[in-house]
Amino acid sequence: MLIIKIYIFIIGLIIGSFLNVCIYRIPREESISFPPSHCTNCGNRIKWYDLIPVFSYLILRGKCRYCKERISFRYPLIELTTGIMFLALYMKFGLSIDFVKSAILICFLLVIGIIDFDTTDVYSKTTYSGIVFGIILLIINFIYFSGGVLDFLIGGAIGFSVIALIILLTHGMGWGDAEICGMCGLFLGWKLTIFMLFISFTLGGLIGIILLITKKKSRKDYIPFGPYISIAAAISIFIGNSAIAWYLGIL
Repeated sequence: MLIIKIYIFIIGLIIGSFLNVCIYRIPREESISFPPSHCTNCGNRIKWYDLIPVFSYLILRGKCRYCKERISFRYPLIELTTGIMFLALYMKFGLSIDFVKSAILICFLLVIGIIDFDTTDVYSKTTYSGIVFGIILLIINFIYFSGGVLDFLIGGAIGFSVIALIILLTHGMGWGDAEICGMCGLFLGWKLTIFMLFISFTLGGLIGIILLITKKKSRKDYIPFGPYISIAAAISIFIGNSAIAWYLGIL
């Protein structure tokens, strides 16, 4: 129904606004709940009517009501992206445990991927929280929906182990990347985790080559891998099973 789709989209926008807070505050070691939302330039507390996702940004023309400091366009973009992703997940899974599970993973991926892109750091408080959520959802799925658990535990083990092996052999990646992949595996299961790893390495390799060719990065520069894992995990959610079925069909 259209009304449910609108409702899901609005929920996504609201959650996207909260993700903006997480993305800004977590790297600064600030609480995500206190103090209330405020302008980072003038310090004035932002009123509720200026916190309406996307619309407040448009009404204020991308500036603080008080000091007129420009607000990054990324804020409404993340809100809109979250809303669209929630709507797309609803259209794929309906109101189901798969919808809830995928929506939670998408939220963690947005926060972790963007923070890693900004800072080249993966914060354990985000990955560990994601792992806890993944385990809780597995327990709920097992108890109330008779869902399997082993597939996802193996997925978590594969995701973590593959990156851990690369770290131990080459020292070319960080343990945060292993944590992200382990977390994703708990949500995706082992088949989609393998697909996710393939896509993330492919994306990372291609973009890395482009950055080297264009001289925007050198061989000595660190390139954050978290964003590629996040994109690959999102792709896996939407088309992973279809892609695997297509590949097996042509063998």
